[in-house]
Amino acid sequence: MKSQELFERACKVVPGGVNSPVRAFTSVGGVPVYVEKGEGTRIWTVEGRELVDFCGSWGPLILGHARPEIVQAVCDAAQKGSSFGINTKGEVEFAEQLCGLIPSMDMVRLVSSGTEATMTALRIARGFTGRQKIIKFNGCYHGHADYLLVAAGSGLLTGGITASAGVSPAAVAEVLVPEYNDLEAVQQIVAEQGDEIAAIIVEPVAGNMGLVPPAHGFLEGLRAAADSCNALLIFDEVINGFRLAASTYGSLCGVTPDLTCLGKIIGGGMPIGAVGGRAEVMKSLAPLGPVYQAGTLSGNPVAVAAGRATLDLLVEENPYPVLDAHGETISSGVNQAATENGCTMHCPHLGGMFTPFFGIGPVTNLASAKCCNTDAHAAFFHGMLDCGFYLPPSQFEVGFVSAAHTTADIEAFVSACAEVVASLRSVG
Repeated sequence: MKSQELFERACKVVPGGVNSPVRAFTSVGGVPVYVEKGEGTRIWTVEGRELVDFCGSWGPLILGHARPEIVQAVCDAAQKGSSFGINTKGEVEFAEQLCGLIPSMDMVRLVSSGTEATMTALRIARGFTGRQKIIKFNGCYHGHADYLLVAAGSGLLTGGITASAGVSPAAVAEVLVPEYNDLEAVQQIVAEQGDEIAAIIVEPVAGNMGLVPPAHGFLEGLRAAADSCNALLIFDEVINGFRLAASTYGSLCGVTPDLTCLGKIIGGGMPIGAVGGRAEVMKSLAPLGPVYQAGTLSGNPVAVAAGRATLDLLVEENPYPVLDAHGETISSGVNQAATENGCTMHCPHLGGMFTPFFGIGPVTNLASAKCCNTDAHAAFFHGMLDCGFYLPPSQFEVGFVSAAHTTADIEAFVSACAEVVASLRSVG
């Protein structure tokens, strides 16, 4: 069985042949890869080809594929029952673990995905404040709830426009969309409409337009803006959470949000999400308060077991200094290769996260990200794939280093990058 054949079969029974659009290789062209298995830093395709993985299931696999301790935790939990819809000891212990590792989190509600976490956080914000309007940032992705599939509208002080068919204009009319890193725009909105703003939601480190760190003072400014109008500040750390430390980016940077959304890493590869924050706000949730949220599989015992094992290992092993060193090696290696070959690109990193951008100037928001040369990125992606390395198949996604990657893996990756970049002079 080959990927081509599987994709053709899938296209007959699954829209576009995929269960998540970015897997379709639309941005880079070609037939998407079908994976048979993964172990450590490697994945094996259905054709039996071995690839070194720098996608990591889009972020959750910070410890690599099939880490034995996590596999064992999943097996042990599944043998006792895959789901109950009844409270378990593991839920309590996992919630205690999360609250213990995240200083801003007094209470936490477990859900089944990052989308559900952000959706719940905004419902809490609206219920707690009694307001309806939301500030989110152009290019920050917070899941596919209707009112989050919004693009920047015609002006700062008007509502956004729908970014997807099937989304009612009314759903996004109360969502205001400045550019990421534009604190002045946020301050303008708050000055004009502050008494209507329920929340400001942001990825503290943007990861859905490629890797874009916050500008100096940006997050601090958002905290001050939210405080000035009594709105809630929500950090969407579905990608950031436990990626740069055994806690959240909010904890690292010293900016305390009212609510934090989590996913990916906290499930160790299993589907999970969470929203948590200060007790006064979290007590708005039913059964204590008027904001309703429920989920049959929330706190699923298998996902909780995987998450607990993952966080235990991250605390015990502290892989973060090595992840940062590997990220720096990749960033500097790619940038050096670009300089030596006259290729217009740059590769920022933060910890073990990185994105090779093809275009001019630094990327600070979605507008600058859209200036990138996506044709050059597509050529780079396929060149690296030919060399045995799997990267996210989109210019606007983030590559991830895992704790399983060795120095030899990183050196081989950088060497392949230099070879591929040298071949891109005509497109880069």
